[in-house]
Amino acid sequence: MDIKKVVIIGSGTMGSGIAAHLCNANVPVTLLDLKTEISEKARDRIYKSRPPLLIDKSKIENIKVGNINDNFDVVKEADWIVEAVVERIDIKHNIYEKIFKNRKDGAIVSSNTSSIPIKVLSEKLTDKEKKDFCITHFFNPVRYMGLLEIVKNENNDLNKINSLKNFCEEELGKGAIVCNDTPGFLGNRIGVYAMQVAMTEAFKMKLSIEEADAVFGRPMGVPKTGVFGLYDLIGIDLMADVLKSFIKELPENDPFQPVAKNIPLINKLIETGYTGRKGKGGFYRMNKSNNQKILEAINLDTGKYAPSKKIDLKIEITDINNLISRKDKYGDYAWSVISKIIKYASSLVPGITDKFNDIDEAMRLGFNWAMGPFEMLKEIGVKNFFERVDGFKGNKFLEDLSVSKNENFYGERQLYTNIETLGKIKPKALKLEKNKSATTHRFKDFNIVEFTTKANALDYDSMDALKEATDKPLIIMNESMQFSAGVNLTYTMNFVDKGDLKSVEKFIKYFQDTCKELKYSKHPVVSAPSGLTLGGGFEVLVQSNFVAAHTNIVIGLVETIVGLIPAGGGCKEMLWRWSQTEEAKQDPDFAPLKVFDIIGYAKTATSPVEAEPLKYLKSEDKKIMNRNSLFSESKKLIDQNKNFMPPSECNFQLSGKPLKEKMKKILEKLYNEKVILDHGMVVGMELANVLSGGDTTLDKKISEDEFFKLELDAFMRLIENKKTQERIKHTLATGKPLVN
Repeated sequence: MDIKKVVIIGSGTMGSGIAAHLCNANVPVTLLDLKTEISEKARDRIYKSRPPLLIDKSKIENIKVGNINDNFDVVKEADWIVEAVVERIDIKHNIYEKIFKNRKDGAIVSSNTSSIPIKVLSEKLTDKEKKDFCITHFFNPVRYMGLLEIVKNENNDLNKINSLKNFCEEELGKGAIVCNDTPGFLGNRIGVYAMQVAMTEAFKMKLSIEEADAVFGRPMGVPKTGVFGLYDLIGIDLMADVLKSFIKELPENDPFQPVAKNIPLINKLIETGYTGRKGKGGFYRMNKSNNQKILEAINLDTGKYAPSKKIDLKIEITDINNLISRKDKYGDYAWSVISKIIKYASSLVPGITDKFNDIDEAMRLGFNWAMGPFEMLKEIGVKNFFERVDGFKGNKFLEDLSVSKNENFYGERQLYTNIETLGKIKPKALKLEKNKSATTHRFKDFNIVEFTTKANALDYDSMDALKEATDKPLIIMNESMQFSAGVNLTYTMNFVDKGDLKSVEKFIKYFQDTCKELKYSKHPVVSAPSGLTLGGGFEVLVQSNFVAAHTNIVIGLVETIVGLIPAGGGCKEMLWRWSQTEEAKQDPDFAPLKVFDIIGYAKTATSPVEAEPLKYLKSEDKKIMNRNSLFSESKKLIDQNKNFMPPSECNFQLSGKPLKEKMKKILEKLYNEKVILDHGMVVGMELANVLSGGDTTLDKKISEDEFFKLELDAFMRLIENKKTQERIKHTLATGKPLVN
């Protein structure tokens, strides 16, 4: 069936998020609540939301609002009705009675519940009504989280369930995984268990919360918040309610029960209002001392706070084998947590789902894990795992695997989708080439380069991988959340701190050469960004020949924030794009002044729709809702360009000194208004020098190489400046900009 109109009942966080995402997919949606004023306020929140729930704010009119008393007739026209009201079964049953009396025959009805079993939700429905009823559990925030769990019942019309799944995948861009009606479904069952194991083991093994979070974080392939930081983020009181639900729904002998038990410290935190970030603090809190904010961490034994200590495990990327092989308390903790997660997840197969790797994909999509429990097992190795693990009696999956010793047990990834994804194609590579910062997957007809550093920051090795991969058509993409956050500033500052500025200059020149090689390669180069695409990451993208961009990108040139200017061709390419406009053909200063504004203010876009007016993306660049489709769309671009010819080199005619004076006046106004301070003037003038063409005049042409030289010289003058170094070090230490 086609889904053309949707009604959502309940305009809270989840109802609003689902409505906004349907709006993103250009699907007309009506949002109903008890009063129209409530749904109107929800629509207003959607419009103003940060981070934005809408890809294109102009589409807000796709969301109609009303109330369940006066406007319920809209249900009669809907192809899909989503219930997203408060988690009270009596209220839900009343809503279902009303829906099924009014819906058109065959319309899908679903609940967004995260905890109530479908057998309870549907207990008052007829068998005919149950055929069209299911759970569609979206993860929050709906726009940004990839996972959608579709929970079926034994009465469901499976063709209709598959039709809904396909719609959510193709139109909404979701990783839609169909699962059975079990407590917590897939993601929360494993995710919450993992959190509880990580917490209880930290108590048992006498680790501090900072130590536990350092292990149960990036080295393990889970978000950097760690377990205690994640508890604070979700809300300690909310987590307590979630655990009560699991305790109630799960059998007494389930291994979840012992890790879900009451912890006195948590009860005390809730009682005293320390419920996490939304309260006075939680396991972590911000305290003030001498007018300075200090992050404090709680002592798990005493319950007292002390300044938080940074724990450095010397593991920058996900490296499970390195982690569990450590001969210290961190290695012991990591093994204890990981082995228990693997044992628990495998014990649920086939009950929770028929396909074990659906659990892995749920953890990737819903919890941003780099790999799920079964991928962890594969990474550790079957032989190595069984040499260390104990106590898996009754776990049929592990019992069978312990007998077969099949190291290739995993099979194909992402079985839940028919899309040819990056995850599916990588194991089919003819050859793998790895360095410290990137992996190249070589196929017969093309190459794929994945960046693998923290936030996919770029360095020499990243450039090496790109250069070497241009011997064939090239796709630059990855499975991590970010395309690239830019050049690795830590790497750059290591040279600066040693006084080795020649190495910095050498690297930036190499970066420029690499970007130029991408642009003028005899084979097409496609960038397929998702997430952060900033600074140097953007410069790689903008000098690729084709782009297939996920709708959830954050894109822009942000170098001025840290006291630098783009030096990998970002200034050059932005200037070229703006110089092709009609306004620029009439006024030679139009394009450089426009780019001066965009780069000077470090403007970013949070979607392709926002990116296009800034010319970060071109109108012909592909915009992709489903992240899974980035590979197939990129491959399509390569296949469509078998006779590819690289572009002609560009050159510039700029007015030089008069233009620089215009830019200087803009900066002086900002300085006088205290928008920028002393170093802001310095950075702005260096940007002005580059975009005005330096010592040029309108009758001269500036080549790309000459423009690269302008960027490089400005960058080097700034990186040598102590004020820029202060900005960079402050940002690296705090994650926040320094205005100086």
